Amino acid sequence: MAEGKSFAATDRTLPTRARERARYDEETVHAILDEGHVCHLGFVRDGAPVVLPTLYGRVGNRLYVHGSTGSRPLRMAGGQSTDPGLAVCLTVTHVDGLVLAKSAFHHSMNYRSVVVHGTAHQVTDQEEQKAALDALVDHVLPGRAADSRPANAKELAATAVLRLDLHEVSAKIRTGGPNDDPEDLALPHWSGVLPVSPAYGAPIPADDLAPGIPAPHYLSAR
Repeated sequence: MAEGKSFAATDRTLPTRARERARYDEETVHAILDEGHVCHLGFVRDGAPVVLPTLYGRVGNRLYVHGSTGSRPLRMAGGQSTDPGLAVCLTVTHVDGLVLAKSAFHHSMNYRSVVVHGTAHQVTDQEEQKAALDALVDHVLPGRAADSRPANAKELAATAVLRLDLHEVSAKIRTGGPNDDPEDLALPHWSGVLPVSPAYGAPIPADDLAPGIPAPHYLSAR
């Protein structure tokens, strides 16, 4: 998908409420995904829905998640090119503010979210698997993959990676203050927004870190 393009809206990506908050442009979707750390991966197992929180990484219009080769969803996705894959729904959400209204009904949150529908496939090509794992590490902290030992053959054999293409995807964003009813504006209750943002503390070295190894530059930028 070329720069500046948008994802096509589908029945599954059109919101039933507040459609004006939906976004389909690639830039917005990528920005929300790149800022997150944890996604929620939903699928059906034995006829019942399951949602798992997990790390992820993005390479272009493709997402990767990883886990043990014994993990149920990874085994369900299959490891052969002829396997049908695993139907999934993946979500990422950022809470940007608590919206406090004068009425309980109009309390809300300012947020940015992405929902991806699609079929996940297990990565079988070793070079793609290595690139995917580097992307997962760098997604947590850019620059970290080059500053750590890559997975060895034994670790690669114990690790499975799922690939999910960004095709049926949408973002949804809420900004601004409360939407109080006109008749409630005179009520003696405070209303407004309490901003929410992530905060990073000072790096804590491992107990067994050898003396003289400084914290890397990408930590000081946090």
